[in-house]
Amino acid sequence: MPGERDLIVEPIGKHHNRGDFSCGYEALDQYLQKQATQDARRMVAAPFILTRESDRRTVIGYYTLSAFGISLHDLPDEIVKKLPAYPIVPVTLLGRLALDQRYKGQGLGEFLLVDALKRTLKQSSQIAAAAVVVDAIDENAAGFYRHFEFINFPDKPGRLFLPMKTIATLLTSG
Repeated sequence: MPGERDLIVEPIGKHHNRGDFSCGYEALDQYLQKQATQDARRMVAAPFILTRESDRRTVIGYYTLSAFGISLHDLPDEIVKKLPAYPIVPVTLLGRLALDQRYKGQGLGEFLLVDALKRTLKQSSQIAAAAVVVDAIDENAAGFYRHFEFINFPDKPGRLFLPMKTIATLLTSG
C-alpha cells in the first residue's frame, strides 16, 4: 500500500478535521462529527483516527473500541465448550469502523481493522477479552468481517465475533 509508513492511528483529538469526513453512511459520519469526542471524554468508547503523519488534520478513517459483555448462550456451541461457564463473557466491541469514500479501494479498511485487532490483543493481556465483537451495518460490511474469519452469532443477524485466540494466530502468522 503506497505511503503506508506515513499512516498513523491515534486517539481522536481536536486537531482532526471531522467535518469533511464522508464514508457513505450518514450514521457513521454523524457519529464522528457530533458524538465521538463526547464518547471519548465520557469514557464510553475510545475512537481512533487513521491519518497521515504528513497531514494529521485529515481523517482517512476511524474505529471505536469499548468494553462489552455477551451472554455465553448467544455463542455457537463449539465456542461455548471452550469457555468457562460464566453467564457473561468479556469481549471488546469494535463499535464502528469507517473509511472516507475518497480512500476506498486502497486496502485502508483492512489496515484499520488490523490496527484495531492488534490493539485489542495487546490490551487483552491486561484487561481480559475473549473475543472482538462487531455489529455490521449491512451485509456488505458483514462480508468484509467474514473475509477476516469473523463468525456470525447464531441468533443475532449482523453481529459477528472473532475469538482472541484466532486474532493471536492471525497476527503472528501474517
